[in-house]
Amino acid sequence: MGYDLERFVGYVNEGLLCCVCRDVLRRPLQAPCEHAFCSACISSWLLHHHTCPEDRQPLDVGSLKPLYRYMRNDLNRLQIRCVNASQGCEAVCSLENLHTHEEECDFAFVSCSNSGCPAQVERRDLEAHLSECNFCSRECPNGCGHTLLSTEQSQHNCVAELRSEVEMLRVEMVCKVEEVRREMESRLDSQRRHMVQKESQLKNEVEEVKGQLSRVICDVRALLGAERLRRQELAEVELEKRELLELLRDLHPSRNQQSADQLGQEQRQEEQQTPRWEPTYEPLRHHRRKASLNLSSPSLHSSQALNGPSCPSSPQLGDGARKSGTRSLTLDCIKKKSREVTVI
Repeated sequence: MGYDLERFVGYVNEGLLCCVCRDVLRRPLQAPCEHAFCSACISSWLLHHHTCPEDRQPLDVGSLKPLYRYMRNDLNRLQIRCVNASQGCEAVCSLENLHTHEEECDFAFVSCSNSGCPAQVERRDLEAHLSECNFCSRECPNGCGHTLLSTEQSQHNCVAELRSEVEMLRVEMVCKVEEVRREMESRLDSQRRHMVQKESQLKNEVEEVKGQLSRVICDVRALLGAERLRRQELAEVELEKRELLELLRDLHPSRNQQSADQLGQEQRQEEQQTPRWEPTYEPLRHHRRKASLNLSSPSLHSSQALNGPSCPSSPQLGDGARKSGTRSLTLDCIKKKSREVTVI
């Protein structure tokens, strides 16, 4: 709808009137046939018709366009009275400045700013109404800090209000403490589960280390047993070697002494060069012992050939026969020992 023609002061051109409502144009639009309409009027018209309301020519919303600039200038220069003229406003302004004036007009009705108050008063009386409004909120004059409405001041009890506020704070704190307690319990549960997992993992590792340690102890015990057996065998071999050396000394004192010295030197060199616990050089020692025994065996055979049964029988020959028999037994013992040493 347009502006009421009676609100305008002075003459209004006929071309500035809406062809539908016959009032002064408000937010005007122009048809291709150059007829002007209010935007609200032509929109409602085109909902039921598809022709111009003035000359009945075809018309749709897409063909509408803004008013010519010179017509807009004429429309803005029109002088109009305030819409609050019935309340006593005597202001007359141009149509262009009407909206600005109505927003600041002291005679315009406005709603009370207090929440819940349904009153509407003129802008000029708003301050007086706010000072007397029953929905106006003020702080308690007793100093409790509560904001009260005018209707609540007579029923206000500072002690009861403070108690209720303290109770609300207590309930809120209890809720917060309970929430923190639940959160801490959940964290403790997660930490407890983590510690249990770590404990089981450490137990498994300890069991594994114990198993490895037991296996190492078994291996060490086996090595110690093998070392004891090797030392016993070495002691037996040493004892047999001494017996053989004594037999060789009885047969050939001088040569056996040299071979014994040589064998002792070789043995001392071997003991210096090779650790006693290393069993890899044992066959070499046996081989050398066998070689020394083989060196002494030809002398025994030669002495047995010289003192054979072809010699005449006499007391001295009886002693030679006993010596040759003893030598043959010694050679048998030496051969047997050499075979045993070789086997070892």
